[in-house]
Amino acid sequence: MKKETLSTLSRKYLMALTGLFLCFFLVIHLAGNFQLFLPEAQARESFNGYSKLLSGNIFIKAVSYILYASIIIHSIDALVITLFNRKKAGKYEYDKRGAVSKWYSRNMGILGTVILIFLVFHFKDFWYQYKFGSLPVDAAGNKDLYEIVIRAYGDLWYVLFYVLAMFALGYHLLHGFYSAARTIGVYHPRYVAFIRVFGTWYSYIITFGFAAIPLYIYFTHY
Repeated sequence: MKKETLSTLSRKYLMALTGLFLCFFLVIHLAGNFQLFLPEAQARESFNGYSKLLSGNIFIKAVSYILYASIIIHSIDALVITLFNRKKAGKYEYDKRGAVSKWYSRNMGILGTVILIFLVFHFKDFWYQYKFGSLPVDAAGNKDLYEIVIRAYGDLWYVLFYVLAMFALGYHLLHGFYSAARTIGVYHPRYVAFIRVFGTWYSYIITFGFAAIPLYIYFTHY
């Protein structure tokens, strides 16, 4: 096997593993954010208490560093593999992949860029504010991240951008889930139907679950 091919294969494995870890994180993150659908007083207390628990837990802190590393590695690997594939495709006179592949599979770079831009704003508006900002405190003395979330989703343009990013994430997941399954060798004919159904429903739940949160807050608070 050529060294260049081996390097690309290693990157695909790394991207698949980091992608699957991020898929797992999205489930946990969505489950925590579902507290925002509770009645306001209960949501504030529960969400702020949950945020304090995450920020003060040593195990969660360790997992968070893995999360940050996974996002960076996944993004860099995706860029390197995309550039390599474009360079390789340029060597052929005619490429028929566009006739058989889904549009989102051909535009993973664009979808990934939208998600990356969203993450910059998301970390700045919530993670950075919680860690380094001067947040108000709730009745229990916890940092009132709930109030920051409510204020952020009072801006319609921010809400629309959030929803757009979630649909970009959904299409990214549709392709990425199957691609990761193939890369790590579990896309076996015996399990292909289950993987397709599970991957599709997972992508739908993550997309609409996250997209519903800012829409719910905007239409119930403003």
